[in-house]
Amino acid sequence: MDAVAQLRGWFADRLPDEWFTGPPEISLDREEITVIGTLPPTAVAEGAVGADGIGELERAAVISGYVERFREETRERRIDIAREAEHRFRRKVSWGVVAEGDRVMFTTLSVPVMTRLRQPERQVLDTLVAAGVARSRSDALAWCVRLVGRHTDTWLADLRDALQHVDRVRASGPDVLD
Repeated sequence: MDAVAQLRGWFADRLPDEWFTGPPEISLDREEITVIGTLPPTAVAEGAVGADGIGELERAAVISGYVERFREETRERRIDIAREAEHRFRRKVSWGVVAEGDRVMFTTLSVPVMTRLRQPERQVLDTLVAAGVARSRSDALAWCVRLVGRHTDTWLADLRDALQHVDRVRASGPDVLD
């Protein structure tokens, strides 16, 4: 069974139905499971922004308060679910929501990654630091990774699909005896 499908089933059985408008988006890597659910719309935030409706600042404040209220009201149950998942799947669990189109992460795991860079690559990072784009080489490297990810979404999705296909083929192959 596909790991993400297994996680979706596991979380679907544990998350209260009233939390999200549908199944949450679940993603994982070697260290972390991320669960992001879409909150039901709020009546005030649905009001038109403009002359007869609420202003942008008020709308943003309503959404922010809505997200914070959800976060506080569900904290204990989310912690219980995360502990159970962390024990079972041996990965940390991070939570987030989508509220009125805005994605808000409550928790995320920040994992150190070792890399060796030659001088030209280090100069790129140092330029980003000197320009104030990043506070450190580490922040600059994370910024570069986010930028590449944003501009190569389709290619990365195709690559992930291909890797899943390789995993399925490998799993259906013969057992190798030592």
